[in-house]
Parts: sequence; C-alpha cells; structure tokens
Amino acid sequence: MRVPTFVTACATLFGAAALADPKPSEALSSQQILPDNFKPPQVFQNTNLVRHTNLEKGYLRETVNVVIENIDSKSQDQYYFPFGAGVVDKVGGLEVTDKKNPGRPFKTELVEYDPYRQVVGPNGPLNSPPSPTQFFRITLPQPLPPKSQLTLSITYHIRSTLTPLPLKINQQDKQYLLHTFSIYTPSAYPTLKQKTKIKFPTTDIPDVTGGSPDRLGSTFTYGPYNDPVPAGALEPASVRYEFTRPLIHATLLERDIEVSQWGGNLACEERYWLTNQGAQLSGHFDRVQWAATQYYSPPTSALRALNVPLRAGALNPYFTDDIGNVSTSRFRSGGGGKEANLELKPRYPVFGGWKYSFRIGWDADLRHFLRRRLQTPEGGGGHVLKVPFLEGPRMGEGVSYAKVEVRVILPEGARNVRFETEVPLVGVEETLHRTFMDTVGRTTVKLTAMNVVDEARDKPLIVTYDYPFSAAFRKPITIFLGVMAVFITAWGIGRLDVSIAKQQA
Repeated sequence: MRVPTFVTACATLFGAAALADPKPSEALSSQQILPDNFKPPQVFQNTNLVRHTNLEKGYLRETVNVVIENIDSKSQDQYYFPFGAGVVDKVGGLEVTDKKNPGRPFKTELVEYDPYRQVVGPNGPLNSPPSPTQFFRITLPQPLPPKSQLTLSITYHIRSTLTPLPLKINQQDKQYLLHTFSIYTPSAYPTLKQKTKIKFPTTDIPDVTGGSPDRLGSTFTYGPYNDPVPAGALEPASVRYEFTRPLIHATLLERDIEVSQWGGNLACEERYWLTNQGAQLSGHFDRVQWAATQYYSPPTSALRALNVPLRAGALNPYFTDDIGNVSTSRFRSGGGGKEANLELKPRYPVFGGWKYSFRIGWDADLRHFLRRRLQTPEGGGGHVLKVPFLEGPRMGEGVSYAKVEVRVILPEGARNVRFETEVPLVGVEETLHRTFMDTVGRTTVKLTAMNVVDEARDKPLIVTYDYPFSAAFRKPITIFLGVMAVFITAWGIGRLDVSIAKQQA
C-alpha cells in the first residue's frame, strides 16, 4: 500500500504543516547530483547579511538574515547556500522563510558534486578529491525580478561540531568547548555588508583567535564589515568557552506509537542509545568523590538525570535498560490539565565518552489524540491522529539525535493512510506489524529523520486513516473463533475412546 500525500481537509482540523513526501523512493533521493565543474550562477548579491550564532546548548544553532538582490537581467528563483563538506551531513532543521512576510517555508534540497568523477593522472585515472563545499538549493516561491530585493531568514542547527578542549579533564574540572568558524559568513555570492553575533552560555571565554570582536557580556560581535567580500571568502577564527554540562547525543532513537481503538489507549515506547560527547575523564572514576557532590550539586560535565515532560493524562510509565527495571525514577502525573513529568536517573553518571542505552514507555487516553472525521462509504469512518513527532528529554543543555525512527502502529484493518509533519524526512515505509491475536497484521507507518534536535518536540505528526466498520469486529471474531476452536478440539478429544478392551474369542 502506498502512503499518499495528506489531504487538505485535515489542515483545517490541526493547522498547516509541511507536506511530507509519501513515496519512499522519492523521499530517500533528497540529494541532487551536480557536475564536477558546477558553480552557482552569479545572479544574486547579498546587500546586507547578519548571522546569529547561539552556543548556549550542546549543539550549534544559527540564523542568517540576508537581503538578496537579483543582479541578473532575468528573473531568478534559485538561491544556493553553502556548507563545508565536513559538516553538511550534520546539518538539520534547515528552514528558509521570508523574514518580512513569514509563512510557509521555502523548498530546500541538498545538492552535491558528482562523487564518481575521476581525474586523469600520469599513471591513469585517479579518484577525485572530495569537494570542500556542498550546497543547499533554495527555491523561491516566486521568481525575483531584476534589481528586486528579498529578505531571507535561514535557520538551521549543526550537531557534533563542538569539540572539548582539553579532550580529557579531572572529575570535578570545568569543561571548555572549542568552536571554529569563519568571520565572513560562507556564501556563494558576493556580500556588500555583514556582521556576526555569537551568544555564549557564560562570560568565561579564555581564548579567542582571529578577528577583534566587540564584547558585551556573553555576546561577541564581529563587524559590521562594510567592504564588499567576494563569493566563497573565508576568514578562520575560533573561540574556547566554558560549558560544564554534558553534551547529550543519541546515535539512535526508536519511537513506537501504538493505537488501540478497542481499549481507547495510546501506548508509547522510546528506545535510546545515548552518549556523552563531552571531555573524557583523565583518570579513574572516583565514586566516593561523586557521592560527596550529591549534597551540593556542583556543575559537572557528567549526565546525572534526564527530565522527560509528558502530555497531560499520561500513566503507567516504565524505565528499563539492558539489565532490567531501573527503580531510580520519579513520575509526577500532573493533574488539572497540567503536563506529567518523568524524571530518569541512570544507574551511573554518564561522563564524556560513556554510553547508556535504555527504554521508557507510558500509556495515554486515546481521546486526547484521536478525532473522527467524515464517514466512509464502507461504513465506520475516517480518523485523524495528532501526536508529537518527538517527545523525550527536555534539558537546558539540549539533546541532539543522529537518527530518529518513528513507527505509528494503527489498528488492524486501517487503510488509506496519510501523514503530515514539519520534520524533514529521509525515509518513509509502510509495513505490517503482527501482535497477539492478529490475523493479517496492523498497518504500520515508519518515518525516518536525520540530524534532529530537541526543538522538534513541539512539532506535530498528523496521521489520517480509514477504519471500516467491519474491521472493528475483526479482533472479537478472531477471539470467538479461537475459543470455539479450543472447545471443539477439547470436545473431539473427549469423544475418543482410548480404553483397552478385552479381545473376544
């Protein structure tokens, strides 16, 4: 069964969101291959550019506000935004809007040079070196006429680029991170005027190389630079700042959302493979020293606990790891419409380079997430399910995810499945999931996203499906037939004569 695009009728129920591509083959082919001699056409210039860099979390967040001007003689609708080849696979959440008229984000897609290009050397063909620059192609909703201007707001985050320096520290030492960047914002077009602002978590910034920024508290400002800068110009710089908190990163998150219409229950389970990307310990772990710090809780680069807010009405939570049930957790059910809260404490503090895998789960009242819509011709009716794409921990230092897999397990017999989410997807798959007393299996939609951060917690996932009237009785009929089969089998066995009779002469 193919997962079609989401119908516009559901947008009136829950609001507009970015349309997800339903075809797996199309969703996975998000990169467009360019020839090796490609250079973005010089049809734009950046009249004014301001870059805001935020380092208050364990991953990099940037917003680039740029006024672009069409300097070509024809209308143009494609703008290229560059990234270094070493970080482009860590970029996520790229969103482009018109800053003066915010609305639906512009279409963006990753493009790259031909990876199969070969260079002919003196001894034959050689593999070409990797391109140092990759591009995102931004398609404007309307072609920009010549000499016209448009203000773009480009936001994105980059995971796993902040490195601890030094790489190893003592158990109670401060942790410092190194951020390397270019004072000039990388651009495929010439820039007439620009500046960069960097926001740090503290004022403890011992090392600054490159440039002479203006300091105001925990904010650095480079520029403004009023001299024109050519396309591709870079000016290396770096800053080392204090960040005595864990760098929480999940290499994989598997999230299951199971809908049970007979029981009126929504069961959620999340499986995490966490690691701390902070500075490693220079010596052995001192448990006595760690126990002493529990009384005054000083800043530490180790992960002590995780705070997981849940929607109002959540109940029956559990917290397990590879060993079994973890009792060091606390659940607050909220009440009065307030969100619940699940506090998790791992079996051991997770220092830099350490790993911890676990799973959590909970139940919720399905009425808070499922709505009925128009009745279908086959009887029964259509349903609209609205759930968060991502829940998980909410931490001040932030959480990044390399890969997120979300499975929505619908009731058996659900069909005509559609979905919509604002989170960019790289894979969509529809399969069958078989559980106890199922016949053909439950329809399951699996969505895969890369380079996600905890800011995606507020983004919804909307799934619509048709549930025929006959499908609602599939489970009771299966149970009835199963019980009848047991009774008939028992009756048949009871009718057998297994006694030993005397042989007649």
